[in-house]
Amino acid sequence: MTAQLPEPSPRPAAPSELRASHDDREAVVERLRDAAAEGRIDLDELDARLEQALTSKTYAELAVLTADLPQLNSSENRPPLVLKGGMNGASRGPGRWEVPGRVIAHGGWGGVKLDFSRVRCRLTEIAVEAYGEAAGVTVVIPDAWAADTSGMDPGIGGLTDRTTPDRLPGTPLIRLTGSGGVSGVVIRHPSRWERRKLRSNPTDQI
Repeated sequence: MTAQLPEPSPRPAAPSELRASHDDREAVVERLRDAAAEGRIDLDELDARLEQALTSKTYAELAVLTADLPQLNSSENRPPLVLKGGMNGASRGPGRWEVPGRVIAHGGWGGVKLDFSRVRCRLTEIAVEAYGEAAGVTVVIPDAWAADTSGMDPGIGGLTDRTTPDRLPGTPLIRLTGSGGVSGVVIRHPSRWERRKLRSNPTDQI
């Protein structure tokens, strides 16, 4: 009797073979429209590429549609975004906003909330300096993003990291530094209530 060999386990999918999301397709659609407006592709080619973008299933299928287009100016060249909680607090997001390579948040007396839930960001890494001070800083990142908090000083208020390490290829890493101050710094994925709000406003923009 011949011993049966165990069946080989499926190999992990390569990053380019991973399934693209609606947001991934929309980002390519926007890039193609920009390229047409810049005169890089004509309207017939735009229509053909848009049709392919909307039916693409993987990152690889999307990548070929913009492979011959120049890279956009990096958001790393933008000046840092500085948010100060002051007396009344400050926030950015959850609408779509332009993300620079560096963000500085001072909780002050009113607190700061920095929400990346709806942003479309081509950066591989975003540096966030958070200083909890008297009222604290909250950072919200999409499920596909990850955070490195090893450079953070928890201070008196502490650091609360509720993110998961599961980062999808092509998504940014939040590199969090700074100090928790008196009230601390929290970094997390969207809460249940925030998820319901996102689902009920799928095209919400600022």
